[in-house]
This record gives sequence, C-alpha cells and structure tokens, in this order.
Amino acid sequence: MARFPHLASFFLFLTKLSIGQRAVTVQKGPLFRAEGYPISIGCNVTGHQGPSEQHFQWSVYLPTAPTQEIQIISTKDDTFSYVLYAKRVKSREIYVERVQGNSVFLHISKLQMKDTGEYECFTPNTDEKYYGTYNAKTNLIVIPDSLSAAMAPQTVNKEEGEPLELTCEVSKATAQHTHLSITWYLMKDGEGSHASKIISLSKDFTLLPGPLFTKRFAAGDVRLDKLGVTTFRLSMGRLQPSDQGQLFCEATEWIQDPDETWTSITKKQTDQTTLRVQPAVRDFQVNIKAESTVPEGKSLELICLVMGGGQDPHLQGTWFFNDVEMAHIDADGVLDLKKDYQERASQGQLQVSKLSPKSFSLKIFSVGPEDEGAYRCVVAEVTRAQMGSWQVLQKKQSPDSFVRLWKQTARNVAVSTKNRQQAVWEGEALTLLCKADGAENLLTVTWWHVPQNQTQPVFVAGMEQDGTVKLGASYGELNNLRNARLEKMDWATFQLEIASTTITDSGMYECRVSERTRRQARDQSWTQKVSITVKPLESSLQVSLMSRQPQVKLTNTFDLSCIVRVGYSDFKVPLTMTWQFQPARSRTFDLLLQITHNGTIEWGSCLPQFQRKTKISQSSFHSRLLIHDATEEEAGVYQCKVEVYDRNSLQTNSPVRASATSHPLRITVTLPESNLKMNSSSQVQEISINSNTDIECSILSQSPGNLQLVVTWYFSPISTDTLWLKILEVDQNHVVKYGDEFQTTRRKQKFHAEKVSRDLFQLHILNVEDSDQGKYRCAVDEWLWSANSTWHKLGGQTSGLTELKLRPTGSKVRVSKVSRTENASEHSEVTICCSLEGAVSAASLISVMWYLHRDSRSKMLVHLQHDGLLEYGEEGLRRRLHSYRSSATDFVLVLHRVEMEDAGEYWCKVAEWQLHGNPSKWASQASDESQPVVLRVLPSEPNFPSRICSSAPLVYFLFICPFVILVFLLMSLLCLYWKAKKLSALSLSMQKEQSLWVNLKGAGGRTTNRMGDYGEDS
Repeated sequence: MARFPHLASFFLFLTKLSIGQRAVTVQKGPLFRAEGYPISIGCNVTGHQGPSEQHFQWSVYLPTAPTQEIQIISTKDDTFSYVLYAKRVKSREIYVERVQGNSVFLHISKLQMKDTGEYECFTPNTDEKYYGTYNAKTNLIVIPDSLSAAMAPQTVNKEEGEPLELTCEVSKATAQHTHLSITWYLMKDGEGSHASKIISLSKDFTLLPGPLFTKRFAAGDVRLDKLGVTTFRLSMGRLQPSDQGQLFCEATEWIQDPDETWTSITKKQTDQTTLRVQPAVRDFQVNIKAESTVPEGKSLELICLVMGGGQDPHLQGTWFFNDVEMAHIDADGVLDLKKDYQERASQGQLQVSKLSPKSFSLKIFSVGPEDEGAYRCVVAEVTRAQMGSWQVLQKKQSPDSFVRLWKQTARNVAVSTKNRQQAVWEGEALTLLCKADGAENLLTVTWWHVPQNQTQPVFVAGMEQDGTVKLGASYGELNNLRNARLEKMDWATFQLEIASTTITDSGMYECRVSERTRRQARDQSWTQKVSITVKPLESSLQVSLMSRQPQVKLTNTFDLSCIVRVGYSDFKVPLTMTWQFQPARSRTFDLLLQITHNGTIEWGSCLPQFQRKTKISQSSFHSRLLIHDATEEEAGVYQCKVEVYDRNSLQTNSPVRASATSHPLRITVTLPESNLKMNSSSQVQEISINSNTDIECSILSQSPGNLQLVVTWYFSPISTDTLWLKILEVDQNHVVKYGDEFQTTRRKQKFHAEKVSRDLFQLHILNVEDSDQGKYRCAVDEWLWSANSTWHKLGGQTSGLTELKLRPTGSKVRVSKVSRTENASEHSEVTICCSLEGAVSAASLISVMWYLHRDSRSKMLVHLQHDGLLEYGEEGLRRRLHSYRSSATDFVLVLHRVEMEDAGEYWCKVAEWQLHGNPSKWASQASDESQPVVLRVLPSEPNFPSRICSSAPLVYFLFICPFVILVFLLMSLLCLYWKAKKLSALSLSMQKEQSLWVNLKGAGGRTTNRMGDYGEDS
C-alpha cells in the first residue's frame, strides 16, 4: 500500500460496505495510462462468510472481441492464464499482490497498446449459497506516451558567486486533460546516482524548493520560471562550490482518475548538464612589519599586513603580547581593549586602529622596558550570519615579532640609503638616512649634494632643533619632480627623500649634524658622506613577445608572454604594460588592455569578448595572457609595450622615463582536423513484407572535444538512377528535419531515427512495403561550437550502402526472357510487348513498370499499377506513350510518333500483388524483369509532298489561303454590283427630270394652266 498511496481512498471506501451481502468492487474507471508505464488496479471483496483469505481471478475483454473473456491470472490456479498472457505472467511482468485476505492489486509493469480493454475481477464463491455479486469490471485505456523533455548536454564552467541559467523544453500531446510537474535535480560528484531536488513546480502549480535549497529559495537566489508554453528555466543567482555536479530536469505527467485522485502516467528526464564551480580564492597570509630594536622612550608602530585573499574581505584583527591578548577590532571597526591597556590608551600612550581593509596598526608612543617582548597578530575572515553576528570563515596568525630596547651610549653619525644600495634607477625615489648615535640633546641637520664632475656643494635641505625645515632652491618647488622632503624619524634619525631622481642627481651626498650641549656655548658638529649613482633606463630596457602556440586550433587555449629584460638585477621601478592587437584585415593596432604599475587594468574595446575569457598573470618583469576558447576574431597580430614612470607619476602626471615595444607576433586560428571515420562496408537486408527493420550507421572514430554531430539519412529507390532522396536529418540541436519527399504524416510515422550510443545511429523503418526497397546510407558531419556563438563544420563522412530487399512470399512470377532488336522509322508508332510465362493466381493482381536505358542512365517511363492506375515518370510522357494489359499474361507499351532520342533499351518489371492483413492492404509478393528490347530509330527520307505534309504551317497556308481569297473576291463582286445598280437608277432619274424641265420651258404660258390642271387633277 505504501507504494500506491493514490489507492488508499479506494480501500477506505470499500471498508464501509455492508458485511452481510457479498460484494466485489474494483477501482472506478475509465483509467487512462500511458504505454510503457505500470498500472495497479485494486480489487476487494466484502460480506463473504467463508475463509478470510479469498481467491481472485482477473480477465479482460478486448475491444476486438468485447464478449470474449480472456483469462489473465489467478491467485488459485497457476494454469489459469491464456497463451496470450502466459509469458508475461511467467516473467512477472503481470502479477497479483495480496494486500489483505480480501484485497489484492493487479500489477502490469509495462503497459502495451493492446492492453486496452475491460478488466474483470472475479472471486470464486466460498459461502454455502450464492448471495450478492462475485465480479466487478473497470475500463483501462492505454494511450501513447507523448511526453518529451529535452535539454542539450553541455559542460558549464563557472566561478563561485556567478549566476547560472538552464532551460529545459517539455511538451505533451495527450488528448486527455493532464497536468505537468517539473523538477530540477542536482547529482553531486562522489554521491553516486543519488540526486538532490533543487526546486520543483508541482502539478498544482506550486513552487517547492528542495531541503538543501530552502533558504536560498526564500532569499530569491533559486528560482523556477515558466517561459512560454514549453520552456522552464532554472535560475541560481550566486553559485556555491557545493552546487558542482550534474544537473537535469525531470517532467512528470499527471491525470485525475474518476475517484478524483491524481496519478502519474509518464515521466521523462533530460540529458545532464555538467556544472563546474571554481571556488573563490580566499587563502591569505599574515605578517608583522616593525622595527626589531627601538630606543627607549621613542615611539613604536607595528603594522599587521594581510597578503592574498579575495577582494574587499571582511577581516577582524587581534593583537597579542607575550601570548596575552591586548586588543581586538571586529569587521565593523569596533575596538575592544583589555583592561591593562585601556588606561594607557586613554592617556594617549597607545593607539590601535585599522589602516586599510587588509592592515591593522598597534602604536606605542613612548616605549618602556615593559613593552619589550614578542608581538603577534591574528586575523580572521568573517561573514555576516543570518542573525547579524559575524561567522568566522578562516583564521591566520603572523609569526612573532620581537622588540628590544637600546640606550644611546656613543656619538656617531652614519649615512646610508634606505635599501642599503647606493644606486637607483632614473625616476626612482632616493631615500637617505642620517643617524646620530648617543645624542642627548636636540640636533640640527643639513644635507648637501656635490654633483658628478663638480666640487661646489649644493644645499638640499636642513632641519633646525625646533623642527623647522628649509629646502634648497632647486628642491623646494612643488611642481618639480625632484621635490625633496626631510623628516625626523626618531630622536636622532633624519630621512631625506628626493621624489624622482634624474641623471643629474648622481654624485656625493653629505649629512652635517650639529648638537648644542648645556656645558658648551657652541655647537658640536659631525659629518658623513655617501656616493649615489642614478642609472639611465632607456639603454637597458628590452621587451620580447612569445607564444607556445602561434597556430591555434579553434576553441583551444593559447598564451602570450611579454617578458621585460634590463641590464640591472636591482630594477625596481614600476612598469606599465600595454597590450595591442591588429585584426587580420586592419593596418592599425588597437588597445587590447593596459596593466598599470599599481595593478589597475584598463580594457580596450576592439575585442569585447576578450575580457571574460582571458586570465592575466602579472609580475615585475613578466605579463602573461592565457586566452581560452579561441575564435577567428582573436586571429591577428599582437604586440606589447612597456613604459617606465616615476613612482609618483599618478600624482604628478610626469612623463614617461623610458619605453620599449616588442616585435609583432602573429596568431592564426584554424579549424581542428577531423578524425571522423565511418564504417564503409556495404550489406544487403532481405526481410518479409510489413515487417520492421533497422538500418545501422556506425562511427569508427571521432574527433576529440565537445563536438556535435549532424546525421542525415538518404534513400535511393531500386532499379532507377534517381538521385539520393533525403529522408531526415538530426541537426546539432537534436532537431529532426524531414526531407521534401518525406513530409507526409505517413512517412514520418514510418521512418524515425535513434541515437543508440555515442558511435551508433539507427534508422527505424516500420511496416516495410515494396516502395521501401532500395539503397540506404547515412552521412555524418562534425560541427564545433565556438565562443562567438558560431557553428563550424570540421568534416563529414558517408557510411557504406545497405540494400533493402523484400523476401518473396507468393508464387514465382516468370517473365519471358527473349531479347530482340526492333527498327522503327522516325515519326512512326512502335509497340513493345512483355509476356508472362504461365498464369498467376486468380487472387493476385499484376503491376508492370516500363524502363528505358539510354546514355548510361536508366529512367522509369510509366507504371501500370496493380489497381489499374497509370503513373508516368515525367508529365511530358503522358501524350507520347501509353501502357495497357492486352491479356492476362501480355503487357503492351505503345510509343506514338517515335523520335530519334527514343532509341535505347526497353524492359519491363512485373510484380505480383496479394492481399495482406486487412482488405485495403495489398503487398508485393514477387517480381521479375524481362530482357531488354533494343529499339533503333531510323531517320526518314522526306520527298517534296512529305515535306509539305510534314510542315503544319505550310499545310494550313495551302488549304486556308485560297478559301480566304475566294471569299474576298465574292464580297468585292457583290459590292461592285450593288454600286452599279445604284448608279443606273440615279442616271435614269436625272434624265426624266431634264426632259420634264425642257417641256415646261417650251410651253410658256401654258405652264400655269398645266400646273393648274395638275392641281385640279390632284
């Protein structure tokens, strides 16, 4: 029961039934479950009077025979199962689990589409008489598994604190109403197959974080968002080293049963994404900087320095004296002094402070014998906890620094440089120390400089007993780089610093110390000299640029090293490194990046992606760039330039002291060589009609690296020289694209591809038909994804051919093998025959295909299909040829108006078809081909009448033109006749009028009477 909590309500309901009457109940249907997944159907009997342990028998009524009972399994009889289910019952794919004496489950571990039906649970009678019900039924409907979850496998390298976003595509096509739940998992390295839940979106659309990610979810650092209909995005704001491992997405499809409980019916997991998280550098070291010997009564300052660690760490420091804690400063700067030191601090004798994020100071203004001993500081890196307190991440302590006191006993003046060396680089600061031992009173000091090749000393600086400082004329100007500064370091030590030296600062420096005692009226003086050399930079500065991989393969890593060489081993002047880049099609150099002497990095804009994939290693004389994921954009010419400034150049904007530029170095980026090799051997598969088969595509070797393969399957029909047809292609993103001839739903269902392993691909062909016979091959291309989001094809190979043939299952069709040659004149009609040797079965249908071989190529002319339809290889052949069946064994091909290009070899292929399976399924059982008939077309010898008759325009002219001329002549004659008749009538009328006029004129006065007579007559 614990494994099927969704059925708990079912049995709770069953317990409420009356015990007095026998009743059998099963889970209410219909139950929708997906193919390939398990199902559990519960059955319970109540009200029985027999033994407490009842027996159960399960049967099914399939949709194809709804009244026929098919027995599945029984708790009483091991031979109860029909043959249809015996094997699955024996293998425990189907079994019955008894929960109680009167309750069982029917388990089917892996559903098949044929498992759809009405399931009956029957309980044999154990009572004295029959009373109640002994069986119950429920409907089970098995639906296809349409759930898919996809995420491209990849390896992601991140640093601690960086964000991460991953998306998975989830889709379903279930006709029933279902819900989806999405869960992201993390499988950490070293924990086997155990996966920890990161966050999930439940079927009720509720976000639920995993136990390890609850706090980060509440802080908004872990999110799950739905983008569109099928995309689910996991967002992790600040990665931690513990996040390293394999991440994947799991989708579950849920359906609500009639009892209103939700049940998962399908579940899919995506490919895994490997996440590598580089921990942030936190390790650091602690040292104390202090004078080991201090005059009694003078000030002492100890500085605790932190070296290394991350940027802007939270540090707290603790001072110890002779292993006893003195003071503590937390990360907020709050000072906690121990009782013995609080009074001294309140009197201004002791001060504890934080000088910078990585340095702490302990200062004693008047050192006494009680301050002599071992000092130590302890530094801890902390982080803010949830309740506001500080949590210690790591703790380091410094070595002990021993402080001793000494008393002034003798008078002596010593002059030296601060670093004990008497040579400095041009532009470096020169620091001179003048120390008088045994002085009891206040001292006066003056510094003098005697330049090289000169004898007259030049006043540099002086300090009176009261601390008044006076500078020489050439050293006191603030805008002068040679600005000098004189300081009193302790009771009898004076320090002279010249900010930026030049060549003219070489020479002899003299320190004059004067002391006025109480017993003497005049001052006592002591003098000491030191020789200083300022070395020029320009002549000894050299820069070289080199790389171990000037020819880089795409996506590989290459390095550039800029090495500075000088003629002096004590070179300590700050350097500024400038990297320049000239693209492949440019003539000028652009700024790539600049690294100043204080570590500041300024990036140029010529390669925007350069900053995020370049690791910089910088030292005094060596600048190294390590560039990951090389692209074509990094191909070009590189050079580095070194500039030497004064130490105080940032404050004074002083000019460059010296500079040098390396020689240009060209870096080329090329594609890696492809090591792809395919299995080129050919094979022949002969299978039965309507069976399934697999075409294999095997890879012998692949190129190393993170490459993606594009697999394309091709097909060439049998007996033709048709070009290869593209079936489908699986691209770099695992998206399947079908060819133009395979876009129909039927062909997509017939052909589908599968990646079996890294080196093996298969093309599955379902229900093989006669039209599927032919040659198959696959082509594999290797593609490389570069950092600039571009695919690059490395190479491709083609597999060997697999010829697919159908195994004949019907009667043998025999076509007459007589070969012959026929001659035909041009423009005549030719009949070519093809005959069967013997009759075929009356239940069979016959199809015939006619072929022509000409100029080393074959083509299908016409196909008389088994159902009588004619299919032409080219649409233009429909009016030039015709095919029909003249008798039961004879087939005819008629060529109308033969042309010269019709010459060639003609043959036929006859196939027998029979019903297979359902009435609409005709399958080819056997086929045979005839011998070729060679057709020769002879050119005709045209005579003059034939030439005339062979020219249609001329015929039209000879027959139609005379008729048109005759019609034109008749119309002309009718027109002339009509005009002549009209002219004759007009002439006669004019003659009558002229005669009447003459008569009237000759009669004179009788004219009136005649006209009067006319009037009377009228």
